[in-house]
Amino acid sequence: MKISATIITLNEEVNIAKAMESLSFADEIVLVDSGSTDGTVEIARRYTDRVYIQEWPGYSAQKNFAAAEARHEWIFSLDADERVSLKLAEEIEGIRGSLGKGPDAYEMPRKANYLGRWIEHSGWYPDYKARLYNRRAARWAGDYVHEELQVDGAVGRLSGDLLHYTVRSVSEHIQRSDRYTTLAANEMYSRGQSPSVAATILGPGIAFFRSYLLKLGLLDGWPGLAIASFAAYYVFLKNLKLWERKLGEMRIDD
Repeated sequence: MKISATIITLNEEVNIAKAMESLSFADEIVLVDSGSTDGTVEIARRYTDRVYIQEWPGYSAQKNFAAAEARHEWIFSLDADERVSLKLAEEIEGIRGSLGKGPDAYEMPRKANYLGRWIEHSGWYPDYKARLYNRRAARWAGDYVHEELQVDGAVGRLSGDLLHYTVRSVSEHIQRSDRYTTLAANEMYSRGQSPSVAATILGPGIAFFRSYLLKLGLLDGWPGLAIASFAAYYVFLKNLKLWERKLGEMRIDD
């Protein structure tokens, strides 16, 4: 059974070569770029001729488009800042012959490298992600952030790690938090949710407690403290931005 790997990109010249090199098991790579202004597309074309340029329609829609353009039914979806570990690649090769005879998708643990350290706790690991799937039985869903693969069937589990080279600096984490909290607030707003004073006040503390103590983030050293602090910041900021959206709505009504 042949496997198509898919990647969606925007200004990923720092990551894309290593990401594509880790896909040695794939029979083809389909890359969909949404208008990079750096060298992402040029680098990608060294590894595949299946490069498409499409205006950004959202995470799920872009990933579904990439899967639709693939030649093969079985898809492995990789983000540009991820790598397939050697163990995971070997594991996928080992089940290749049984694809289509068992589960319709497979999930695997994702391990993040954050501020120079592999994170083993903090609620970030094992962080199972379904990435290998039959496109006839699964598709990506979610309009804003936190897109997920919805599978009409059984999901198997692999043990090899998907390696995630997440934010490279505190400044980048701040920028990413700003972007994702805006998306999260927009999603909450679209669902008709209203800002809660209690959630805005208590939520950040609960998020910190869960990450640093319940999820043993304290064992991840300084990065664990940073992760817990950003988790609290994320909850506060998304609720504040939701309040801002609602405030704008009230001003328009006036």
